[in-house]
Amino acid sequence: MPTQPSGNEPHRHREMAESFGADAERYDRARPRYPAELIERIVAAAPGPDVLDVGCGTGIAARQLRAAGAEVLGVEPDARMADLARRHGIAADVATFEDWDPAGREFDAVVAAQAWHWIDPDAGAAKAARILRPGGLLSVFWNAQQLPSEVAEALADVCRRVIPDSPIDFGTFTRPAADLYSPGLDKAAAGMHRAGAFGEPDRRRFRWERSYTRDEWLDQLPTFGAFTRLPPDRLAEVRDGVAPVLDRLGGGLLVAYTTLAISAVRRG
Repeated sequence: MPTQPSGNEPHRHREMAESFGADAERYDRARPRYPAELIERIVAAAPGPDVLDVGCGTGIAARQLRAAGAEVLGVEPDARMADLARRHGIAADVATFEDWDPAGREFDAVVAAQAWHWIDPDAGAAKAARILRPGGLLSVFWNAQQLPSEVAEALADVCRRVIPDSPIDFGTFTRPAADLYSPGLDKAAAGMHRAGAFGEPDRRRFRWERSYTRDEWLDQLPTFGAFTRLPPDRLAEVRDGVAPVLDRLGGGLLVAYTTLAISAVRRG
């Protein structure tokens, strides 16, 4: 269920990019984790343990990487998100990646989980190249959520009615989610190519499923970019509009996920 702004440069929508900390605790408990296979691949491919997590948020991916043996530093523009990451034991600097000062530090891997679209892909890849050790890995990845068609259609309809001025194209809710992320992966690959320091990018897809209760999925809904800045009354309208569909499905739903990753190695 992509909730990025329409257009080719979502990284310019800074208000949306830095809105997720409005309810950092909800974001941390409700957002899905990432496939263990992907996390293990990153740690195994890096030449050492030092990982920089760009746009680390509350430290969801960082904690998974740490559990797999990495030493992780986060960079996060939203101080509220970074504070929660620190409370989970993840060191985090507050800055956009483009403006962040590495202070001479180098890393074995630079990752971005559900965040690279908020970063200028050329500037981001060039900066990653400067701070990666030879043989280091740049890996960016996203969870693409595919809702059951009844839920997706109901959500799109209620969003068009309640928030017609949103920059989100709600028609995307009903389309194949993984395919909608392809332009973002293409831009990430182009940035890696233009940086002139990486080998050929490698693309991977990891498919998995997660069951949600009605309340679990409605708890996650406000953490998506289309809804993070909605006034409480309009957010309640959206949730109340889609809740009856969940009830008709038996009070829960099975969501299909595809985690899309693109990685490239820093040439030595």
